[in-house]
Amino acid sequence: MQALAIRALTKVYGNGGKALAGVDLDVEQGDFFALLGPNGAGKTTLIGIITSLVNKTGGTASVFGYDIDRELERAKSCIGIVPQELNFNQFESPLTIVVNQAGFYGIPRAVARVRAERYLKQLQLWEKRNSAARGLSGGMKRRLMIARALMHEPRLLILDEPSAGVDIEIRRTMWDFLREINAKGTTIILTTHYLEESEQCNRLGLMAAGELVAQGSPTDIKGRQKGHLLEVVVDQPQKAADVLKDDTEPWRISLFGDRLHVVTDEDAASGEKSTKKKLQSNGIRVLQIREGSFSMEDVFISVMEKARREGKVAASED
Repeated sequence: MQALAIRALTKVYGNGGKALAGVDLDVEQGDFFALLGPNGAGKTTLIGIITSLVNKTGGTASVFGYDIDRELERAKSCIGIVPQELNFNQFESPLTIVVNQAGFYGIPRAVARVRAERYLKQLQLWEKRNSAARGLSGGMKRRLMIARALMHEPRLLILDEPSAGVDIEIRRTMWDFLREINAKGTTIILTTHYLEESEQCNRLGLMAAGELVAQGSPTDIKGRQKGHLLEVVVDQPQKAADVLKDDTEPWRISLFGDRLHVVTDEDAASGEKSTKKKLQSNGIRVLQIREGSFSMEDVFISVMEKARREGKVAASED
């Protein structure tokens, strides 16, 4: 069953700028789906429409078969949302915050207390349950928002940039928990800027300037990348990048420390030969050159550079 089905979704603001330009997207029940893209790509606008915080201009969207126009309340009952911004009373305690949230869904207080204890313990917040939320660290506040979003046990959990501003250790704890509830059947959609996070999801979509430019599993998306990728180690990395960008499209050249990734449309052997010749003729010593595999970062750079080259500009901040 589809957890989310979106067709031709558009959002046009008053100035005529398009925040979303005809997005089609399917998320299956049980997916762990990442929306990946830079600021202004349209990720938050898309999430806002799904959760009824933003009015769409055109298209359709349904959550577990419930149309967000005709059956909004049923659709919303299936969703737990963790927004980017903190939106709870920070003078209240974590326990009060999550129990009160359950009350909005008509959940008996005794049941809410049981769920609150479970989620606060799983998210390592139980010891702080009676303290004012304002005293929690940024990472704890983010986890508190996840606990609150789960109190009505939604079938779909949506998180908008959940790792933003969270340190690595707390991020790891949060991701372990998300993987655990996903394994038990909760469908998860999250937006992220972190490439390594997107690769932990079973499916992802790349967004640029209001368009969904690629979707599928990380392996599928990397496999669809055209051309061959060369890994080149040189003695003057920055100079090498500048030299190669002189006579090719800039997105084809990426610098990673002492090595470059070069995307060529030639076969790998011919690409290696011409790249090495170009560098050596400019006084750059090539220490190693070989064909490699596309990383998600290579794909992301390629997609975003192509979007910029085509003059696409986002209509709003994401």
